[in-house]
Amino acid sequence: MHYFVWDANPIALAFGPFHVYWYGILFATAILAGLEFMKRVYRLEGKDENTIEPLFIYAIIGIVVGARLGHCFFYDPDYYLAHPLKIFAVWEGGLASHGGGLGVLIALYLGCKKYKINFIWLIDRLVIPTALFGFFVRMGNFMNSEIIGKPTDVPWAIIFARVDMLPRHPAQLYEAFSYLLIFFILTFVYKKYYKKLKPGLLFGLFLVLIFTVRFLVEFVKTRQADYSLGIGLNTGQLLSIPFLLLGFFLIFYSLRKQT
Repeated sequence: MHYFVWDANPIALAFGPFHVYWYGILFATAILAGLEFMKRVYRLEGKDENTIEPLFIYAIIGIVVGARLGHCFFYDPDYYLAHPLKIFAVWEGGLASHGGGLGVLIALYLGCKKYKINFIWLIDRLVIPTALFGFFVRMGNFMNSEIIGKPTDVPWAIIFARVDMLPRHPAQLYEAFSYLLIFFILTFVYKKYYKKLKPGLLFGLFLVLIFTVRFLVEFVKTRQADYSLGIGLNTGQLLSIPFLLLGFFLIFYSLRKQT
């Protein structure tokens, strides 16, 4: 069987020693798309747009810091505790979505307190472009030939030539297109029902959908943590469970308040 061979150069542009990576371009595109989406939300609901950009700065800092610390201490704690300065070497790669999720929630909570914004109202809307953000980030991982899947013989397997010549599950694409679908689902629900939605419903729906995908895709991913848990679930799956439980709780609580 002939498989698609992926051997893309992760560098989009090179100016002497200065390199622009596809990952960086896609990351920046995700941020700009999210900012534009939230501007439309603010206009639709008559909110003060002056708070959008400061809160987005809080969100970006929270995502990057949380995702980096999450990678260091969720997936390779022994190495980073032994080499603490390497925590700051973000150019070497290593961001964890679970840490990014925690980081952005903490950062936005602080930002909402400063600018006197309802935290749940903001999160309910921000999760929509966050799903789109996930799509762009996973496409960046695909361009880097990272977060690859396990070897397989399924017809749609991809050979990541920069890694090895084994056909593998395109785990990044599984997540990317799932997140894109979730973005469209959340956008539909928001546009149709935003005047009636109770606080926490969209946030809960986002958590359940995103982390269900993450939990399932982990079964076909190569191991990311540099240690073994000795149980049937890996680190990514165990980290997904609290988010899933929180999501179900928020949906149940919100729907109960509507009755």
